[in-house]
Amino acid sequence: MFLLDFAVDTGRSLAFLSRLRVPARAFEGFDGRYVRTARAFPVAGLAIALPPALLAIILVAMGAAPLFAATAAVALSVIVTGALHEDGLADTADGIGGGRDRERALMIMKDSRIGTYGTLSLVLALALRISALAGAFAALGPVAAGAGLLAAAALSRAAMVWHWHHLPPARSDGAAVALGRPDRSATGVALATGMAAALLLVAGTVSVGTGLAALTLAATAAVFFTGFVRRRIAGHTGDTIGATQQVVEVAVLSALAVAA
Repeated sequence: MFLLDFAVDTGRSLAFLSRLRVPARAFEGFDGRYVRTARAFPVAGLAIALPPALLAIILVAMGAAPLFAATAAVALSVIVTGALHEDGLADTADGIGGGRDRERALMIMKDSRIGTYGTLSLVLALALRISALAGAFAALGPVAAGAGLLAAAALSRAAMVWHWHHLPPARSDGAAVALGRPDRSATGVALATGMAAALLLVAGTVSVGTGLAALTLAATAAVFFTGFVRRRIAGHTGDTIGATQQVVEVAVLSALAVAA
């Protein structure tokens, strides 16, 4: 029963986190809240990252330069997710960077227009993801780097759930409120599956030190970013949840590239 329910939650999470098609039967009786469903975010993240990882591995095997393969993988990732997390990062950067106080920051984050802080955050995040992934391909080889990309996807989605659970809603009427808030059980499952998947993926492909460095940097990035958001706007929004994914993915890929 647990496996069936978890499979359904994975389908719902895929639909929420990406543009991938999910059978309509997965939403029968679904109330639109992710109190329990968010536990499957790390597994959904693996499915989302699999096509980009395979594409990069194939390109490198065909003789493509690591930089080109990394760029193609990140581009495909953006297409698969519909730039959902990138949008959250940009809005969060604009709001927190440009808002003088909590109310102004939240007002800016609701504005669909992108500003200087949002633009810079996107450029820097994309540059870091591409360059770190290219470095990982060059230093670790295609299989290990592809596994690292999958590990980053699982860990970053687990961090999203932790951030979502750990902070109260910043608004009383935001989209995140309507979606509910992952409960303790869902958060625990997400963290456990995210870390387990990451460890299984990198085991045997990178050194123990590199794997531990990636896990440590992922946790540190999630904790520090969540603390920063708490101080600035005293809660989470849909944008900060998406930004958490970007911050942690950059941290994991950077650790793999530097520690390799």
